[in-house]
Amino acid sequence: MIPAAQGTRLEALGLACALGSELDVVFERLVAPLCDALTIRTDLVSGQDLLVGEVREPLPVIPESYKTLRCRNNALAALALQRIAEPVRRAIELYGPARVGVVVGTTTSGVAEAGDAIDELVRVGALPADFHYAQLEYGGLSTFLAGISGAKGPTYAVSTACSSSARALISARSLLELGLCDAVIAGGVDSLARLTTRGFSALEAVSTVRSQPFSRNRRGLNLGEAATLFLMTRRPGGIRLVGTGESTDAHHMSAPSPGGEGAERAMRDALEDAAASPRDLLYLNLHGTGTLLNDASEGVAVHRVFGATTPCSSTKPRVGHTLGGAGALEAGFCWLVLANEQDGFLRLPLHEFDGEFDLALPALHLVAAGQRARVVGRRLVASNSLGFGGNNCTLVLERTGP
Repeated sequence: MIPAAQGTRLEALGLACALGSELDVVFERLVAPLCDALTIRTDLVSGQDLLVGEVREPLPVIPESYKTLRCRNNALAALALQRIAEPVRRAIELYGPARVGVVVGTTTSGVAEAGDAIDELVRVGALPADFHYAQLEYGGLSTFLAGISGAKGPTYAVSTACSSSARALISARSLLELGLCDAVIAGGVDSLARLTTRGFSALEAVSTVRSQPFSRNRRGLNLGEAATLFLMTRRPGGIRLVGTGESTDAHHMSAPSPGGEGAERAMRDALEDAAASPRDLLYLNLHGTGTLLNDASEGVAVHRVFGATTPCSSTKPRVGHTLGGAGALEAGFCWLVLANEQDGFLRLPLHEFDGEFDLALPALHLVAAGQRARVVGRRLVASNSLGFGGNNCTLVLERTGP
């Protein structure tokens, strides 16, 4: 078993988002001053042209043996898995299939295909022959990944709104620390769908222009899709998940607590778990959706914990809000920040907005173009995921070796 303070190793990373799937390309686009990766979709909400973060590269074909689980969500997962296929193969060979688990987060699963199937049901009176209810099951994602990877250890899915995949990483860490697994494929996937887009639109949370987190002109979020998978192990060194904090404030089904108490508790617990103080953190990836309520609540909480000194940014204007996939994706961005250290400095993701900070919010240190963080002590970065219903998570990552 691993002492909690040492964390678990995030050994390999595979992802696919609007910025691409090649890690070096994704990172350079993440820190670039100008990066227009969002695209316009006209089919998600009637009468609206919406900017979204869409994965535009070809996706793997799901094998015939998994035809009941064919959906875009699982195809995105397969693309991310391809990027870490060799480390996963080696882990299964080394530890045995029964010692390699799968824990993933999602909120959409195959809801896009279900929407298309219901349209056909209304038109012709029958569901299409290639539609299967298993496509809709959250557990279908974990079952599919276990099947195509060969992992036979504990396998399950987590769905806690926008913190789903962050909680999946926490759960995977627990499996490793308890000695139930020697390696875990962990992360999250969500895909664009009409149902979810129209739901957020009904909440008046979607912006028809690029989102502006923490701007006085912010009007809502842009949705996106992504798949992010880590291979997590108990091996020493490398980039590690060393701190986790979770809270549930249950203030409202969709609105965050205005005082940010739950988010603050998650951040403080994660720092305590990492045996770190706020001043040790070199960078914080904000949840930063660009909605009026989220940014106000998170801003208050972040200021109480970190003041206006810790560099922070929201990466959602680059990729969209990827819902249940956001926690793992943004942990992946933190992983890339640590992996790309140069000459004792970390290059930080730009906080992209119109520059008009909302003065009704407490001051934050938002990352400017080209900003770097000098490494003088521990290499610590963190990410917030704040989901509907007050499902709050903070993850702290540390690079302790090559």
